[in-house]
Amino acid sequence: MEAITRRRHGVGAREPRREDARHLAGRGSFVADLRLPGMREVAFVRSQTAHGRLVAVTPPDGAGTAVWTAADLSAIAEPLTATSTLPGFRTAPLPNLAADKVRYVGEPIALAIAATRAEAEDLAAAVLVDIEPLPAVADFRTALARRSLVHEDWPDNVFASTSGDFGDVDGAAEEAHVSITREYTMNRQAVVPLETRGVAAHYDRAADQLTVWSSTQTPHMIRDMIALQLGVESRRVRVIAPDMGGGFGAKCSVYPEEITLAAIALQLDHPIRWVEDRWEAMVASTQARDHFYRVTAHAAEDGTLLGVDAEIVVDSGAYSVHPWTATMDATMASAMIPGPYRLRNYRFRTRSVASNKTPSGPYRGVARPGACFAIERTLDDLAYELGIEPHVIRERNMVTPAEMPYTSVTNKVYDSGNYAEALHRAAVLIGHDAWRERQRDVPRDAGHRIGIGYGSFTEQTAHGCIEWASRGLAITIGTESARLEMDATGTFTLSVGIKSHGQSLETTLAQVVSEVFDVDPARITVLHGDTALTPRGDGTFASRSMVMAGGATFGAASALATKVKRIAAVLLDEQVDVLELRDGAVRAPSGSIRYAELAKEFLFTPDHVPGVDAGLEVTYFYRPEVQTGAFTYATHAVVVDVDLDTGDVTLLDYAIVEDCGTVVNPQVVDGQLIGGIAQGIGTALLEELVYDADGQPKSTSFLDYLLPGATEVPEIKIEHLETPSPYTVFGMKGAGEGGAIAPPAAIANAVTDALREFGALVNETPMTPARVWAALESARKPDVEEAA
Repeated sequence: MEAITRRRHGVGAREPRREDARHLAGRGSFVADLRLPGMREVAFVRSQTAHGRLVAVTPPDGAGTAVWTAADLSAIAEPLTATSTLPGFRTAPLPNLAADKVRYVGEPIALAIAATRAEAEDLAAAVLVDIEPLPAVADFRTALARRSLVHEDWPDNVFASTSGDFGDVDGAAEEAHVSITREYTMNRQAVVPLETRGVAAHYDRAADQLTVWSSTQTPHMIRDMIALQLGVESRRVRVIAPDMGGGFGAKCSVYPEEITLAAIALQLDHPIRWVEDRWEAMVASTQARDHFYRVTAHAAEDGTLLGVDAEIVVDSGAYSVHPWTATMDATMASAMIPGPYRLRNYRFRTRSVASNKTPSGPYRGVARPGACFAIERTLDDLAYELGIEPHVIRERNMVTPAEMPYTSVTNKVYDSGNYAEALHRAAVLIGHDAWRERQRDVPRDAGHRIGIGYGSFTEQTAHGCIEWASRGLAITIGTESARLEMDATGTFTLSVGIKSHGQSLETTLAQVVSEVFDVDPARITVLHGDTALTPRGDGTFASRSMVMAGGATFGAASALATKVKRIAAVLLDEQVDVLELRDGAVRAPSGSIRYAELAKEFLFTPDHVPGVDAGLEVTYFYRPEVQTGAFTYATHAVVVDVDLDTGDVTLLDYAIVEDCGTVVNPQVVDGQLIGGIAQGIGTALLEELVYDADGQPKSTSFLDYLLPGATEVPEIKIEHLETPSPYTVFGMKGAGEGGAIAPPAAIANAVTDALREFGALVNETPMTPARVWAALESARKPDVEEAA
């Protein structure tokens, strides 16, 4: 781990976000802002049927190249098939445009091109689509029943199954003082970034270059897959990801719209653009969650967790998306259920099933909200059975600092941390004892109850190649790049393969450069999102950006700093080892030279510095030392008030104590946490994509898909621990997803705690008033029947 000098603008500084200057002034540039001469707009014809045979697609007379169908596209673009190395994994090509069958509402069937979006929609409405309906597979239970097959060449509706058996679960069951079995459901969600997806494409015949603008988190991957699916050389494809209004995982898969527009643009003499409307975003962008868990846990009388047996079913939708595949959530969930605990006896089985729903993809937290929900709810119920405070049973089972680095039962390396300290501080921050007293003081005849809940977790961030390979990805991801250049004026340009989609990378990566060179970040330009201007990178996802791109930036900056010192040693007639970089200059006992003077001298008259190779730029590729990732962790604590008559849940207090290693910018990390918690509250209380038995989505607008607002998100109390990772640059760990992981677990535990006297268990998200009231009524019913 590299030493931190704590420069004024370096690592640890609360630097203002550089991105805010343009965004708050309305100077951002998004796909929808793009203006190209002659550009025409695209509207898609999408299936309104969840499952059916596509009998005919008939464009209006005279449409020509203004309407494209699968028949037109098949000769110029291949469908993308997400593959996996997992044994028994079943593949299914994801059509660019549906040909013989439709498998979800929102699947693209054709597209129309016109001068305006409104005219394109009118033309799309004139395309006649004949679909013969088939029985829909609308949920995981229907999928497992095999009454209808999503892919008729499969024997069932299972993409893949995985399993693991560690230690001796059966022996743990025999030894246990108490064993419980619980079932949990985390329902389906939309991702809902503020900016929807958008794609534009233009083929420049003079330059022989296809340029694609896409609101994507992974521009280099998009370029490669466009080239491969269109059968062209990657050098002829340029992908630009401009400013983005969020992504949260929905924009890091390869989509049919990107392949389709790129292919068609090669055939046209004008640019084309498609901007997703909100209905499309709810049915055509990848969706998330949709997990079912059955967990059996065994504990000793003192609360020691002896063993866990977990069955996990994930509804992955109709197709596998590239590169994550349909098993992404299930494999992550099974690995993360052990959480921050010393669990050595663990057995799991996962099934990732196909249904007639929109394909699933990454969403902030990726399976860990579900895994955390399952194990944390189970721990609370164990604590209740044993008469132990929930936070006490957690502390008794947590991995200790003395055991770090700790290899979990699923072979993940927990690199550093003090899990129990985070839990303790969260209990203090929430005022646990005071709330317990207030809880006891609520009159029994009152129409409400107070509850306290906790959610603790470990968050795997910045995974390496070996980790992705272990989950079956055919494309392994584990490096990141940076190119740093000092120009003749002594200022810097940092080009990175990562893509910022709102998480302040232009600020924090500049801070890493400043940590090395001690310069104001205003003198550093950070370029990202353009494959023609940046070295190859894997993209932004999995809480990897700061660890991976920060590591690459530090590597490039350190190498360039070494060269700058060599140049200065000649110009100052000093030894390299006495030089230091400080306050925009190279300083020595005998004098100093400003970066601007040094750069101008070296670049204009390199003969004045013999023995030093030309150029003031360095490209560096970074790969972390440990491939299973750097493990951030946190405990969330929440207090709720539950209305017994309506089931309404009000958040009275919320606290988080988290540790993402060395904090590069506290302001940015706090923003990440608060935003993530807001999304987690949505998962816990509000957000659900409802499908009926025919596979029709019933919540595709914000009238019926509810999002958290200012009145639903309380003031968040935040504390940080800093236990640097020994395996990453500066000891950094990822911080992008932790806020979203634990809220469902902590809130569900608080609601259940509030209703303990009635015996009600709240084990399904979102915890709507109707569900909470139903759980309460179901628990009360035996008492009513007995009294009758």
